[in-house]
Amino acid sequence: MKSVSGAEGRKALEIARKAINLWVLRGEKFVPVKYPGSFNQNAGVFTTIHTYPGLELRGCIGYPEPFMPLIRSLINSAIHSTQDPRFPRLTRDELGRIVVEVSILTRPEKLKAKSPGDYPKLIKIGKHGLIVRKWSLSGLLLPQVATEHGMDARTFLGHTCMKACLPTDAWTDPATSVYTFESRVFSERKPPKKLETGP
Repeated sequence: MKSVSGAEGRKALEIARKAINLWVLRGEKFVPVKYPGSFNQNAGVFTTIHTYPGLELRGCIGYPEPFMPLIRSLINSAIHSTQDPRFPRLTRDELGRIVVEVSILTRPEKLKAKSPGDYPKLIKIGKHGLIVRKWSLSGLLLPQVATEHGMDARTFLGHTCMKACLPTDAWTDPATSVYTFESRVFSERKPPKKLETGP
């Protein structure tokens, strides 16, 4: 999706939260009754879970490529974020102590430069997320990661390579492909008082 309105973003966040609640509480997949027609467009999306109030990462799973309708990728990413293999599965006791964040992505675009050394000049911190691919390896970092950790473009590239299990300087290899994308981010400020699961 090229653009996402505030109302669409708030609805996406609401759907992600309900999908998380229903899955953790009952092991059931959330099926929304009403959602914007634009959610039938293919779009990449990530759902991120943070602890509250510490805001430590608790799970983050998503789809960088727009290969399925946003409504499907949103619900699937929300459910899978509760089972991020880097962490224990989210429990019902934690539902009131987390905040949910949804990032709706634009289509990734391959960086084009005369040489890889020019990549840092093309990356706008705070605006661009990165994907690095080499062979069968791939790594992605959302735009907010760079700003949250005070990274410059070269550091951001290095950390994205690490996410792909590649050396930090792998982005300088002509055999490595680097892609940028943008995202619209919507976040809960604090956990909701009532854990809704539908409709």
